[in-house]
Amino acid sequence: MILVADNLRITLPAIGRAVERLDPEPIRQMVSACMNAGAQAIDINSGPLSRSPEEKMTFLVRTVQETADLTVVLDTANPRAMAAGLAAGSQKVMINGVSLEPVRLKRILPLARQYDCDIIGYLLGPDGHVPTDASGRMEAAVALFNEMQTAGISPERIIIDPVVAPLAWQDGNRQNMTVLEVIRTLPDLLGFPVRTIAGLSNLTTGAPDPGTRRRYQGAFLPMLVAAGVSMILLNVLDPTIIRVAGLSQRIAGRTVFSWQ
Repeated sequence: MILVADNLRITLPAIGRAVERLDPEPIRQMVSACMNAGAQAIDINSGPLSRSPEEKMTFLVRTVQETADLTVVLDTANPRAMAAGLAAGSQKVMINGVSLEPVRLKRILPLARQYDCDIIGYLLGPDGHVPTDASGRMEAAVALFNEMQTAGISPERIIIDPVVAPLAWQDGNRQNMTVLEVIRTLPDLLGFPVRTIAGLSNLTTGAPDPGTRRRYQGAFLPMLVAAGVSMILLNVLDPTIIRVAGLSQRIAGRTVFSWQ
């Protein structure tokens, strides 16, 4: 299981200022901290980058890749920023992401094909809403897989995000049991060992304090690991959560267990 850091967010004041000023030092510090904490990839959550999107995304990607040997996950709704980030990447770059929303299919899928990169597909309906049950998510997975194949994207490039729901939603806990079912079922449904990713932080959106977030994420994380998730998008700077991730992988692993 690959740990993807979700810590590089433009909504953090220090990161936002660094991007506006094109100051690499705060970016380098964050990337180094994530790598030292165990991240194998890092999500660049840049937001829409409404002003100078190409320049700012190029700056972000180059700064990250000059600092650490991590897969860069481009997380932006701005197709110009996405294209610039893909062009700037000298190492492995991944698109985050696409869904059945027509505008995303039109703008993002051609970039995935052009740069032959991994791409995350969200299980959302064409209206951008999350299906409320397993069958709805499965239907979205099949439809999205077909759209990707039609666009010329290799199945090996596809990563499916079944969309972890905030527990604060009226049916959030039920939806997250559906997420586990989808992760377990997708390889059989699509007919190949499709990779999956889950955004752990989504679970505790609106939680009252860090301790509550940590407890609930720490409870759900082993369930995701047991279901067979391939990648987890999470706060790698929380040592408790990282420790849970490591122990969960050891328990669920295929190698012979040892206390050593």
